[in-house]
Amino acid sequence: MPLPEIRKGPAPPATAGDPRRWWALVVIGLAQLMVVLDATIVNIALPSAQSALDFTDGDRQWVLTSYALPFGSLLLLGGRLSDLFGRKQAFLVGLVGFAVTSAVGGAATSFEMLVLARAGQGVSGALLAPAALSLLTTTFTDPAERAKAFSVFGVIAGAGGAVGLLLGGVLTEYATWRWCLYVNLFFALAAFVGALAVLPATRRPARRPRLDLPGTVAVSLSMFSLVYGSANAELDGWGSSSAWGFLAAGVVLLLAFVWWQGRAPHPLLPLRVLLDRNRGSSFLSILVIGCGLMGIFLFLTYYLQLSLGYSALSTGLAFLPMIGAMGVAPVLAAGLVPRIGPRPVVPVGLVLTAVGLAWLTTLDLDSDYVTGVLPGMLVLGAGLGGAMAPAINLATFGVDPEDAGVASATVNMVIQVGGSISVAILNTLATSSASDYLNGREVTGTLAQEAALRSYATAYWWSAAIFAVGAVICFVIYRPGAVDVDPEGSHAIPV
Repeated sequence: MPLPEIRKGPAPPATAGDPRRWWALVVIGLAQLMVVLDATIVNIALPSAQSALDFTDGDRQWVLTSYALPFGSLLLLGGRLSDLFGRKQAFLVGLVGFAVTSAVGGAATSFEMLVLARAGQGVSGALLAPAALSLLTTTFTDPAERAKAFSVFGVIAGAGGAVGLLLGGVLTEYATWRWCLYVNLFFALAAFVGALAVLPATRRPARRPRLDLPGTVAVSLSMFSLVYGSANAELDGWGSSSAWGFLAAGVVLLLAFVWWQGRAPHPLLPLRVLLDRNRGSSFLSILVIGCGLMGIFLFLTYYLQLSLGYSALSTGLAFLPMIGAMGVAPVLAAGLVPRIGPRPVVPVGLVLTAVGLAWLTTLDLDSDYVTGVLPGMLVLGAGLGGAMAPAINLATFGVDPEDAGVASATVNMVIQVGGSISVAILNTLATSSASDYLNGREVTGTLAQEAALRSYATAYWWSAAIFAVGAVICFVIYRPGAVDVDPEGSHAIPV
């Protein structure tokens, strides 16, 4: 049975030619950057925060997990709320919530206060992130302009983690760890003022969606279980009931959610959003990128700091060329997709990323940055940028107006959950590789460093395999030929 084609929406909104739309891109990009970099900026500040608030190594993980849990589990609800009550309204509320909770976290006087503030950031981010992407989807309706806008958005989504490392290094080194949270106030204030000035008022769609309560509960509990189980797997091991029990519950709940979406009168995530070939393959591509992206930043950061002795600031600076490559590649991809379609473009980006990861396996304790690290990072950046921007564009392309928020939320959700699970798996594989290397040997400083290199290489190889397999599957699923775009903009979705 053939999968359905992309459904055409109504005519473009009156704001399609508004010159303020490019300022809207700046505002949306600023908010998205704040949400994305917050996943890594706190990593750099953790040792200082731990010393200041006097919490244990075991507690340290909760500063990260308390953000990831509500963010990952509430994204679809946040996306649907933006469809129900307006994207601009959801965007503004999310900004205010993120700013307030960031201020509370920066002023934290105890571990519990910091964790609650991080959880509040996660809740606010779950409302803000899908609202930002759906605003981008509905603001840029011309295919050429849309490709450019999503190129910028793709760079922010992919490189935000590296920006967080750089900014976290600067703030921790020259200010205090608290500024890694306070800095969000400047992002949020600028985005809030800009949103009031340039974002068009949201009109309710003709068919206002209703909230699917059973679906919301099922998918929220499912995402919570998957993220929580992955975090427990890193701490307690995959054999613990706190890991596999929650992961199993997450899978069962996810299957129940999918089953219900095919029968619900007003589904939270209509299956038509996923079942178009180009859109479904794009979601799969984004999942692959999410799985690999977190591991890339994590293990490259370990290598640069622990193996080569880079400072936090130097590590952030080392990622800048990769961010530059991620900025150039989407421009080239944006010009190719309308002519030849996504089928060759996105899989080639995934293959390039796999090649870059394979390159990183050759690094050792004496590798030079310019001749050893830099080439692999440039290839990685080109591959990630070339795949991510068109994939995000097509994942939200042509959805019905009442589904724009939830489709955007799904993009963020697959990145977040895919990253959480893959980091737990890659950490386990890397740790096992290091243990096997040291087994039966007298551990010296040099041998421990060599074992660490072996563990990084294991993570790179597995990540490369994920990208390579993903490239093949996506190439098969993507519809051949150029994307069918109505020249009058009939795929556009009004705000």
